[in-house]
Amino acid sequence: MVWQRPDGRKADELRSVIFVKDFTRYAAGSVLAKCGETQVLCTVSVSERVPKFLVDSGKGWLTAEYRMLPGSTQQRYERETIKLSGRTQEIQRLIGRSLRAALDFEALGERTLTVDADVLQADAGTRTTAITGGFVALAIAISKLMNEGVLERSPLIGQIAAVSVGLLEAEAFLDLNYPEDLAATVDFNVVMNQNLGIIEVQGTAEAGSFTRTQLNNLLDCAEKGIDQLLTAQRAAIPQWGELWG
Repeated sequence: MVWQRPDGRKADELRSVIFVKDFTRYAAGSVLAKCGETQVLCTVSVSERVPKFLVDSGKGWLTAEYRMLPGSTQQRYERETIKLSGRTQEIQRLIGRSLRAALDFEALGERTLTVDADVLQADAGTRTTAITGGFVALAIAISKLMNEGVLERSPLIGQIAAVSVGLLEAEAFLDLNYPEDLAATVDFNVVMNQNLGIIEVQGTAEAGSFTRTQLNNLLDCAEKGIDQLLTAQRAAIPQWGELWG
């Protein structure tokens, strides 16, 4: 039996990807990242201070926050206020780790970049969309800092994108939507850089187990999707050539 995708895509086909730049006015960089029906608002703010462990080091920092907004799912998602769920904490740490791999913190100087990822609409893949869109917002923010003379040179040393893959009817599928995410027996989130080097892989068997061959197929599928996402990011980032010299 072969899994039939609800939206008619091929097994190795991404959902439509759109980056709406400058979606908000006040953030140094802002992007509404759309991946199919999933929509994540990614903004980057700049602070002229660093965590205590970096004071007087000459190095900067990047941190991330992630939230699901109440109207992002069919049933109202409870707003997280005082205590964050374990899922939220894990996702925002993943976003931060992934995007820190793109930066030379000495070139950034003693300032902190905060990436906020707010899910406006969820149809699976929110964390990977947050990473992919977050990089675009980060690059736009850095471009602004360079244009303003705050940064002498670009601290970007990597390009980062992420995608989900999973096994459905024992076959690898790219960029799962919500029905597929529910049905998948194996679910992976893969983060890669501009050389398709692996930054992070999160994966588990939801039911049973998977083979080494299936793992390789999943990573091949993710690599193909991320290669396309990297191209889409570059097309969406103004002054890409100046940022990536």
